[in-house]
Amino acid sequence: MEVKIGNVKLSGRVTLAPMAGVTDAAFRLLCEKQGAALTCTEMVSARALCYHDEKTKSLLWLPPERTCPTAAQLFGHEPEIMAEAAPMALELSGAEIIDINMGCPVGKVIRSGDGSALMRDPQLAGKIVEAVVKAVDVPVTVKSRKGWDGGNVNAVEFAKIVEQAGAAAIAVHGRTRAQMYAGKADWDIIRDVKRSVSIPVFANGDIFTGGDAAHILRYTGCDLAMVGRGCFGDPWLFQRANAVVNGEPEPERPPLKDRIEAAVWQIEYAAKQKGERVACLEARSQFCWYLRGVPYAGPYKQEIVQVSTLEQLRHVARQIQLNLRDEETNK
Repeated sequence: MEVKIGNVKLSGRVTLAPMAGVTDAAFRLLCEKQGAALTCTEMVSARALCYHDEKTKSLLWLPPERTCPTAAQLFGHEPEIMAEAAPMALELSGAEIIDINMGCPVGKVIRSGDGSALMRDPQLAGKIVEAVVKAVDVPVTVKSRKGWDGGNVNAVEFAKIVEQAGAAAIAVHGRTRAQMYAGKADWDIIRDVKRSVSIPVFANGDIFTGGDAAHILRYTGCDLAMVGRGCFGDPWLFQRANAVVNGEPEPERPPLKDRIEAAVWQIEYAAKQKGERVACLEARSQFCWYLRGVPYAGPYKQEIVQVSTLEQLRHVARQIQLNLRDEETNK
C-alpha cells in the first residue's frame, strides 16, 4: 500500500513521532536506517524562529545522510507568526513537509495557548492551518489529540476543520491532554477520525511492538502508524513493525553488544552537531533507554547519569559489552 502526504511519497506505513528532547538528527538517522518511512524534527517555536534564535534554528538542521522524507514541526497559536515562520523552517531545513503541533500536553507549551491548547479552539486551529498552507508550497500536516479532557473529546470535529483548512494529513494521539501519557490510548477515537476525513490519518498511541503497529493499522483503518515512546532506545522497532505489517516474520532485536554500539554512535553523532557537553548531558537519559530490560544494568545506569565526556561514555559502554548479557540469554 503506497501512502502519499500531498505530493510526498512514503516508502512504508510506520513513521516516527516528533518528540522534544528525543528526535534529534542522530536518533532520526538511526530510525531511518531501520525503516521509518517519515521522521519529524523536534518541535520548534514559530515565534522564536521569527526572532532568529540560533538554538531554535539548530533544531531544524537535517543531516545530508538522511534517506527518507522529514517534516519540520512548528508550534504556535498566532496564524500570522506561523505563516511567517513556515517558509523560514523550510529554507533552514530543506524538509519536505511542515507539521503543526497541536498535541503537545506540556504545561509550559499550553500556558501560551500552543500545542494541545488549540484543541479547545478548533476554529483558531483551522485559521492557523489555512495561513500556513497559503505560506508554503509543501504539504502541511497536523499533530493532534483525542481532545482536551474527558468532557471535551472533539478529535473528529477538529480533524474535519483542519482538513477543510487545507491540511494534507492529520496524526491523532488517542489520549486527551489531561491524560498526558497515562492510561490507555483510545484507538476507537482514532478510527472515528479516519472514517470522518478523506486525508491520510496517522494512528498514534501505545505502539510498543511490531504487532502493535500492525494491530493499530488494522483496527483503525488508518494509513500510517506513528511510533512514539515505544522506540526509545529501540530504533529497531521500525524494522520489526514493517515486517509484521507486511506479513513477514518479525526479526529479533540485535544482540546487546550491537545495541550499545548504536547508542554510542548516536551520542557521538549528536556531539558533532551540538557539542560534547550537551550531547553527554542528553546521553544520561538516552543511553539508559538502550538498557531497558537488561539484567544487572543498574550500576551502569548510575555511571551513565554522571558522564560528562564521550570518553567516559565509551568506557561505560565497553564495560557493559564485556560484563552484561542479553536478557534472552538469562531466561
